[in-house]
Amino acid sequence: MTSSFSNLSLAEPLARAVAEMGYESMTPIQAQAIPVVLTGQDVMGAAQTGTGKTAAFSLPLLQRLLKHESSSTSPARHPVRALVLLPTRELADQVAQQIALYAKYTKLRSTVVFGGMDMKPQTIELKKGVEVLVATPGRLLDHIEAKNAVLNQVEYVVLDEADRMLDIGFLPDLQRILSYLPKQRTTLLFSATFSPEIKRLAGSYLQNPITIEVARPNETASTVEQRFYSANDDDKRRAIHQVLKTRGLKQAFIFVNSKLGCARLARSLEREGLKTAALHGDKSQDERLKALEAFKKGEVDLLVCTDVAARGLDIKDVPAVFNFDVPFNAEDYVHRIGRTGRAGASGLAVTLVSGSDARLVADIEKLIKKKIELEAIEYDEDQPRGRINDGRRAWREAGETGDGRDAIASGPRREREREHRPGRETREPREQHRGFRPAVASRDPFFEKPYESSAAADAAPAWESARSAPRSSVSANIKPKRKVAALFKAATAVVATTD
Repeated sequence: MTSSFSNLSLAEPLARAVAEMGYESMTPIQAQAIPVVLTGQDVMGAAQTGTGKTAAFSLPLLQRLLKHESSSTSPARHPVRALVLLPTRELADQVAQQIALYAKYTKLRSTVVFGGMDMKPQTIELKKGVEVLVATPGRLLDHIEAKNAVLNQVEYVVLDEADRMLDIGFLPDLQRILSYLPKQRTTLLFSATFSPEIKRLAGSYLQNPITIEVARPNETASTVEQRFYSANDDDKRRAIHQVLKTRGLKQAFIFVNSKLGCARLARSLEREGLKTAALHGDKSQDERLKALEAFKKGEVDLLVCTDVAARGLDIKDVPAVFNFDVPFNAEDYVHRIGRTGRAGASGLAVTLVSGSDARLVADIEKLIKKKIELEAIEYDEDQPRGRINDGRRAWREAGETGDGRDAIASGPRREREREHRPGRETREPREQHRGFRPAVASRDPFFEKPYESSAAADAAPAWESARSAPRSSVSANIKPKRKVAALFKAATAVVATTD
């Protein structure tokens, strides 16, 4: 089996593009997969991340599609012949760029569609006609429903990072998309890990696939040095500074488990003098692409990201990966550390483990089948501490001096405030105040006089005198009756007598 691209029977346009990209020796997955795909057979490939799976399926597909290349401008002469499905926008964009480089000397057209962007430019490209369509499942379904993409002439379909697509719930979307494709086709499934779900998916949609495994499933790359350091949550940023300084690292990925934690950590590291960018799902697609581009150009030192960047991103010469948070899923550990040590280069993977991460570390240990030893990290005194530690230390110092304002100042400023504070020189040591404190002498002599009784004080209270006064039987609020002459009585009497 050949291991050199120069000995591979590629067409001249593809061979020229590969030579310009500096490809010489094939990786194991490329050496085994390319000849099989060239024969048109279904493939189920497993390889460590960063071993060149993109070239393993792109080059043979382009080779087989050269018979369909046409210089015509009619969209009807450029139907979709190959469909590549990927789980994330960044990975889709990266694979599309690689395919465009491989096919730049051919007349084959390719484009990419993914969410987070306006559909109109994507629709224009699709209407022009493309032979190779790279897409994420959700956005592709949008174009299918809008009748922008017609897939009835697809000959090849590639499911890349299939396990990740299943993890984020793309199985129903995949089933819908595959229902639009012709039954007679070549299906290629590539993944860094093989789970039972992946095997069931392959059994449903692949026909007699050739299984290619160049490494034990879930095995980490041998070129990556893995270190696990014990660090509590307050000292993790300090540990990053220490490792960067000790190892002389210029760039690194830093992975966290949440979007909020990603944004907070990026802001903190930026305040501590490091060029940092954040990459997570709440960022717009334009912001995510700009962050990746700045990291590739070296304008950003640290790329703080969630697992949205853990799969397939190929950025060359990244020397290190930090797991600021131990991943919840042990398989994500394999993908995270695969961002370094790519294409045979050496790399460093540092995982910061707190006391609550014991179960997660045990899951990783079980997956990679290696004993994990936690190491202690020695800090230099000039490394910044976490804000929580600073606050506790400041309050301790404030308690020793007896004044909370000392927690605000530091260094020479604190000493100057202590020296020039009014009354500071007469202040007694803190130890002398722990027991009984005598009453402070009053300056007003009025409060020092003994009690003296006055004549007014001997008089009966007003309520007592009111109680002893005679009370009238009639309320003062009732008006007295007026006396009137009894005229009617006399008249009545007269009448009675007359009867």
